[in-house]
Amino acid sequence: MEVVSMVVNDEFGVMQRIVGEFTRRKINIETIVVGKCEIPGKARVVLGVNDRADAESSVSALKQRVHDIISIEILDPSRHEAYALISNTNGKARLIGSTEEVDALIDAYKPEKFVKAINAI
Repeated sequence: MEVVSMVVNDEFGVMQRIVGEFTRRKINIETIVVGKCEIPGKARVVLGVNDRADAESSVSALKQRVHDIISIEILDPSRHEAYALISNTNGKARLIGSTEEVDALIDAYKPEKFVKAINAI
């Protein structure tokens, strides 16, 4: 998984413009994490895509076409973290760790439902 991290203006429609670039290129976004960040009036958007070439072409297009992006980079895998919320007959649990650790826990617990995201800064 390749993780693209960007700081953007925290305004209406920015996510639509970002996702539109992926749609135009027929690139599937595997995970999305968005939230306020350390810069007032800005948000951090973290997207996961499967292919390095797709990530690189997306970054290039986003730099050119989406003026709300303040900074953007593809992050080194050593900076990736995984998060999951799982649910089964025993209740729910939150999992945090490396992508390999979270995948192993999901495989071990065999949850009825789960959501997993990759994040990095």
